[in-house]
Amino acid sequence: MIRAIQNRYYIYKVSFAFLTYIALVIPLYSQDKPNIIVIYTDDQGYADLGVQGLVDDIKTPHIDQLAGRGVRMTSGYVTAPQCIPSRSGLLSGVYQQRYGLDHNGTIPMPLDQELLPQMMQKAGYITGMTGKWHLEPNHQQITWIEENLPQLKDKEVQPSDISLEEKMPYYPSSRGFDEYFYGPMNRYWINYDLQGNKVEPQWKEEEGYRLDLQTEATTAFIKRNKDQAFFYYLSYFAPHVPLEATEKYLKRFPGDMPERRRYCLAMMSAIDDGVGQIKETLEELGLLENTLIFFISDNGAPLKIDKKDIPISFKGGAWDGSLNGPLVGEKGMITEGGIRVPYIISWPKVLPKGKVYHRPVISLDVAATALAVAGLDPNPNLDGVNLIPFLKESLRTDPHENLYWRFWNQTAIRSGDFKYLVAGNKEYLFDLSESPVEDENIISQYPQLAAVMRKKLERWTDELKNPGISQLSLTSAEEAWYEFYLPKTIK
Repeated sequence: MIRAIQNRYYIYKVSFAFLTYIALVIPLYSQDKPNIIVIYTDDQGYADLGVQGLVDDIKTPHIDQLAGRGVRMTSGYVTAPQCIPSRSGLLSGVYQQRYGLDHNGTIPMPLDQELLPQMMQKAGYITGMTGKWHLEPNHQQITWIEENLPQLKDKEVQPSDISLEEKMPYYPSSRGFDEYFYGPMNRYWINYDLQGNKVEPQWKEEEGYRLDLQTEATTAFIKRNKDQAFFYYLSYFAPHVPLEATEKYLKRFPGDMPERRRYCLAMMSAIDDGVGQIKETLEELGLLENTLIFFISDNGAPLKIDKKDIPISFKGGAWDGSLNGPLVGEKGMITEGGIRVPYIISWPKVLPKGKVYHRPVISLDVAATALAVAGLDPNPNLDGVNLIPFLKESLRTDPHENLYWRFWNQTAIRSGDFKYLVAGNKEYLFDLSESPVEDENIISQYPQLAAVMRKKLERWTDELKNPGISQLSLTSAEEAWYEFYLPKTIK
C-alpha cells in the first residue's frame, strides 16, 4: 500500500505541469463572451443540496437542475472556513493570506488589491452585485484599526466608531461594481431599483423578505443589461443567522424536526426559488445557454458541535440549521467540514451536462475561469486556474498540484488525494480517497510523505504577508473542535 500511495502522489506531480500547459493553450470554447453569474451562499453546509444525495429533507429542485445542466464538484473548496477571508479569496482570485487577510479580525479587503469585477470591466463587461459584502472595515479588525485609526487603539471599539466616510472606499460601489444593490437585510446602498431604473446612489429601505429582495435585484439587473455581456455577484445572506423565513417557505417543511433545521430548509428553499427565477429570466431573454453560473457556499455550516436547537428569537451565533455530513468538522476548522462546500458550474453552451467531477478545485478558480472565458490573457498574479478545459475534457491531472489553507492556528495542504494538517502541536495525514474522509490519521504509517508535504506547506507559508506555520497553541474553540471531531489515535 505504501508503494501505491507513493506512486499516486508522484504521478500527480510529474504530469501536472505538462497537462496544465496543454489545457491552457488549447481553445476549447467559443469566442462569444458569456454572461457570468457568481452565486455565493452563506454558511451552507456540504450536505444541503438535494443533488448531493446526503439528506432527504432538503428541497432544491432548481439548483439540482443547475447541476443537471452543468458540473457538480464533489471536492470543491473555499480558501477559509469564515466569511471575510473566504469572500476575499473568491473576489481577488488570490490566497488572501498573501495580503494579510487571514481571518475576520485582521483587515478589510486592501484598497490596492484588484478585484474580479475590476478585471471584468477591463474585458468590457458591465458589473453588478447584491446581498452581503462584508469586506469593509469593522470594529473587530484590530490590525487595521491600529494602523488607520490610532485614536481608537486603547478603547473597546464599537461598530459606530468607524464612520461611513471611512467605510465607503471599501464598498462595492468603489471596488469595480458599475451597478449595485448592496445590503444583506432590508437597507440597501443602490444605484438602480427593483424595477430596473437607474437612480442616484442612495440608501433605501426595502420592505420584504431579504432573500426575495436579493433575487429581485438580480433579475432586475439582468433585464437592464440583457444586450451586453455582464458579470453579476449574487451573495445571498443565508442560511447564516439571524434565521428568518416567511410562511411561504416554512410551510413547505411540516413535521417533527429541530426548528432551526426547519428555518434553514425554508431559507434554502427561498434561495432555490431565486435560482429558478434567475434561470427563467435568462431563458426568456435567450441568455441561458451562454451564461456561466457558479454556485458555491462561502464555508461549511457552524454546527457548534452539538447542534442545539436554540429558539429562533436568538439572533446571535448558533447552529444555523445546516449540515456538513458526512464531512468532519464545521465552520472555523480547516477539516473538510469547514472548507469543502457545495460547488456547481453550469454553462450549457460549453460544458457537459450532468457531469460529476471528483478532483479538487477551489473558489480561487472562479476569477481565473471568468477572465479566460472573457477573453483576457492569464493573470500571473492569480492563484486559481481556468477550470473549463478540465471540466470539458477528461484531463488526467488535477487542476492544482497543491491546495493550501491557513486559518487561526491551523494549516493544511492537499496534494492529490492526500491532506497534511497541522493544528497547534497536532499533526495529521489523511487519505481523502478513503471513506469516510479524515477518519484515520495515517501519519505514523507514511512519515516520509508527511515530511514532503510539510516542506511544501512551509514554502507556501513563507510567501505570505505573515509568514510561517503557526507555532501557537490552539484557541479554546479550536481545542474543543479537534478534541471532538478528530481521530484520537494515530495509526
